[in-house]
Amino acid sequence: MDFPILSALIALPVAGGLAVLLVKRDELALPLSITSSLVTFGGAAWLLFAFESGEAGFQFVEKSTWHEPWGVGWHLGVDGISLLMVVLTAFLFPIALLASTAITHRVRQYAASMLFLQAGITGVFLSLDLLVFFIFWEAMLVPMYFIIGIWGGERRVHAAVKFFIFTAFGSALMFAGILSLGFLVSDQLGGPTFDFVELLGADLTRNAQLWLFGAFGISFAIKVPVFPFHTWLPDAHVEAPTGGSVILAGVLLKLGVYGLIRFNLTLFPKAAVDLVPVLAVLAVIGILYGAIVAIVQTDIKRLVAYSSVSHLGFVVLGVFALTTQSLQGGVIQMVNHGLTTGLLFLLVGMIYERRHTRQISEFGGLATVMPLLAGAFLFTAFASIGLPGLNGFVGEFFVLLGSYLSLPGYAIAATFGVVLAAVYLLWAYQRMFTGEITVEANRGLSDLSVREKIIIIPMAALVVFLGVYPKPALEIIEPSVDAILERIEEQTDYVVPEFGSTGDIAVEVAE
Repeated sequence: MDFPILSALIALPVAGGLAVLLVKRDELALPLSITSSLVTFGGAAWLLFAFESGEAGFQFVEKSTWHEPWGVGWHLGVDGISLLMVVLTAFLFPIALLASTAITHRVRQYAASMLFLQAGITGVFLSLDLLVFFIFWEAMLVPMYFIIGIWGGERRVHAAVKFFIFTAFGSALMFAGILSLGFLVSDQLGGPTFDFVELLGADLTRNAQLWLFGAFGISFAIKVPVFPFHTWLPDAHVEAPTGGSVILAGVLLKLGVYGLIRFNLTLFPKAAVDLVPVLAVLAVIGILYGAIVAIVQTDIKRLVAYSSVSHLGFVVLGVFALTTQSLQGGVIQMVNHGLTTGLLFLLVGMIYERRHTRQISEFGGLATVMPLLAGAFLFTAFASIGLPGLNGFVGEFFVLLGSYLSLPGYAIAATFGVVLAAVYLLWAYQRMFTGEITVEANRGLSDLSVREKIIIIPMAALVVFLGVYPKPALEIIEPSVDAILERIEEQTDYVVPEFGSTGDIAVEVAE
């Protein structure tokens, strides 16, 4: 196919954002931006159905050289890992924009910022040139900063600045790592290059890999965020408008995990194997710490924010357990978390728009006046907990199953995070929705509107579909996962464990 579909997926939101800025009337901004994002979703959906799921390599590749001496160029491609994230991004943006009706000032600028953010995120997932990847990585930082800082809550400036400082620090380290890597391999590859595919042919020393793993890994760990780099996240989530929180939880945090998989595991396999114990410890701490802190929260949005720290700990554990099942589980859990936590933020936003408070103590008995919203919240809580038949179960099951093959002790410790998730989510539901109405202001609250039902239904349908029939998604992911693990085996002494080998691994760990 000659049509540059990947470039189009980046260009369409940019064109939509520029069109929104040119419109003089604010009331046209959201409809126009939603239309633009829906067109982009149509392109992503076509990409999903045209993708050959049995192939491990990059497909729909677009490549042109910008500067030959430095090996810089426009190089895009999509594989089984990035494909699902591109589709998730295209799916969530029209929903986030449709949920942004509470934005009443500078609506055109808000809608345009969202579309520019979509272009930046999509570019990150598709870029196969490290400098272009970095450009998109930085480009998405700007609109997210303004979305939080202009349209956020009372402490929006503090949250936006904190978000910017953390991310900019990580970006500086990654940029240094990219430049070092590009020029470090020049003798081996006949000149400096930043092309990801060409860099796969380089042979880096273990020491060089450790330093580069750190430069890339800290930046990605901040974005996930991995404990102890998580402190910016609750503030950003709480202060961001509803649409911003949905995108932040749904796809922005996944960029860090994607970077760890795409670059840290693939380009620096020796360092990845050496650092498995460190990353596994941090992942388990994040799982348990995030869950425990979520239990004591009095603000429901902050509770959901800390739940993200916990759930993304499962994803990181799955990535660095280095088994087929765990890595598959980590990738599909990125999608699942984007749906369930995004839906939780939407529901919290709907409640906030009615009551202008997020304090759990201000609610109680909401199921009496809002039975549909209460049902949607309980449904989403069950999915987030990992109830069989819903999407959260699939990801966590694969992560824990695969992790037990290589890191049995860590996997056992991580299972307590599943129990704690049930505690903080179901206890929050009990306090907010069950019993009698104790606050008079809650008696007149309206249930879900038609617009809100349109927002919830497609997300809930995907939650069920991926929980009941995850096979298509897993088949897309598996070849790319296997290719990464095969490369790790080729470059190191590591042997990917399979079912039946758990006992031997457990003995080695014990020794």
